[in-house]
Amino acid sequence: MTFEDFQLDDDVLDGIHAMGYRTPTPIQEQAIPLILEGKDLIACAQTGTGKTAAFMLPLLHKILQLPADGINTLILVPTRELAIQIDHQVEAMGYYLNVKSLAVYGGGSGQSWVQQKQALTKGADIIIATPGRLIAQMQMGGMDFSKIEHLVLDEADRMLDMGFYEDIIKIVSTLPKERQTLCFSATMPPRIRKLTQQIQKDPLQINIAISKPAEGIRQLAYMAHDEQKHKLLLQVLLEGQYKSVIIFSSSKEKVKRLEGEFRRAKINARAFHSDLVQEEREKLMLDFKNQKIDVLVGTDVLSRGIHVEGIDLVVNYDVPPDPEDYVHRIGRTARAASTGTAITFVNEKDLRRFHSIEKLIGREIEQVPLPESLGKGPAYHAPRPRPQGAGSHSQSKPGGDKAGKKGSGGGKYYKKSKPKGQGRAPGGAGPQA
Repeated sequence: MTFEDFQLDDDVLDGIHAMGYRTPTPIQEQAIPLILEGKDLIACAQTGTGKTAAFMLPLLHKILQLPADGINTLILVPTRELAIQIDHQVEAMGYYLNVKSLAVYGGGSGQSWVQQKQALTKGADIIIATPGRLIAQMQMGGMDFSKIEHLVLDEADRMLDMGFYEDIIKIVSTLPKERQTLCFSATMPPRIRKLTQQIQKDPLQINIAISKPAEGIRQLAYMAHDEQKHKLLLQVLLEGQYKSVIIFSSSKEKVKRLEGEFRRAKINARAFHSDLVQEEREKLMLDFKNQKIDVLVGTDVLSRGIHVEGIDLVVNYDVPPDPEDYVHRIGRTARAASTGTAITFVNEKDLRRFHSIEKLIGREIEQVPLPESLGKGPAYHAPRPRPQGAGSHSQSKPGGDKAGKKGSGGGKYYKKSKPKGQGRAPGGAGPQA
């Protein structure tokens, strides 16, 4: 199948070709025809599957067919970073179109507030907004949602995780009842079902199975107590040859503390968190992309919507609460058929979560012994997953998966050759801290 098969507007196709798109991804192939038919839709697909184009291409086509004097499409997203990213993608896809879009999000200057207010009152074709900021603008009055024909909830599960359920319901209550509503989510927990029952009419469902981590990702795990993690992390960074690193932690307080510890160790690292104003966050991301910053530390706000090439190490300082978040996190490395490393620190409280991750991806994650100077970590006695017959998540287990476990002579593993420029994990070979 090609994009021409969807019979999209010629100008939309020109934008697709200019972006280098050739064939639709599975989510695009399934979603675009249904959206063109005007169906409400629940689509479960993870980040990186092309879901933005899956809803934006048909919506751009529909906007061109029946242009309206006012806001046509409202897209709700969990974070300002995702709002900016989608706005940029709409601009790229609609390069040949006379379609106006605007991202509405908090944390900016007074001037950005005024610009957002003007767009909301005068009417842009497409508004991409975080719920909190949109509610704040709505309270000022003066905006007209009566001509909205399309509502999109992108990363709906993340919005609910962030506590936006009531805000979403409040926003939806102001929209026309006759509209097309599209819900895209990486996961489909019961609360998403409850939300869609309230805001959609007879939605069709698409479920794109979560993909496995890229083959180019070397996945490692350390069983480490919390008090061992800091020294272990410093050793990973100082002994490795990593040029671009993302570290995920569970809270912004911990992120800030890690930034201070890195500075004392003279590691070029910065923290990315919600207390920074928008200009600071945008500059941080730009500096990281331009390799002016070696290490970026953040919470899960970084795991979705970040597109940076050349990240060669992802560290889960804390095991993510949802196994699918693990796939999102480590997917920041080994993009575009490159290679990379993903290291996860697992404490005694996170052993069950770690086992759930292995079960989801259908393979064992290689465990690396702690450096002797750090002492012993927690023992992992959870039942091992059986890839054979494990259903849709199973895959063949490559040889050497058990290398690096206690009593298996794991140290020899690190004497094998590694891709040029890729660092090594400490503990199996090389100097001790």
